[in-house]
Amino acid sequence: MSSGHDPSLAALDWGRAHRAGIQMRYGDIDAMGHLNNAVYVQYLETSRVILMRDLGVREEDDHSVIARLELDYRREVRWGQQVVVENLVERVGRTSWTVVSRLTADGEACAYARTVQVRVDAGHRPEPLPERVRLALAPLLVLGGVAR
Repeated sequence: MSSGHDPSLAALDWGRAHRAGIQMRYGDIDAMGHLNNAVYVQYLETSRVILMRDLGVREEDDHSVIARLELDYRREVRWGQQVVVENLVERVGRTSWTVVSRLTADGEACAYARTVQVRVDAGHRPEPLPERVRLALAPLLVLGGVAR
């Protein structure tokens, strides 16, 4: 568990966040009886896919790659807990956007993450975000930004 977490993420208004319930699988649990650390990344990815679908972003508008992922583990997740990933949009740039996430188990914060997605063209070069994607992300923008 990280003690060097970003306290500003914990202080955000998560009541405004998009929520995605995650179905835990028995195979997600490691030999120590808790969620394997690598599975957190899969849960974050699943929540972002659900987020974009729920925002009405079409598949052809979401040609993006992950450029950066920060993940702070706070407490363990155990088999049988109800897992929810909450997402807010920290920043929307010219070619990228940053999602901040809180993974909870039975309502307790277990991890915080920051993910930078970059929209790319067929040659994997950054390209500007379409205005419709910007508009879709806008309702989840963190008000006032996050202190880094």
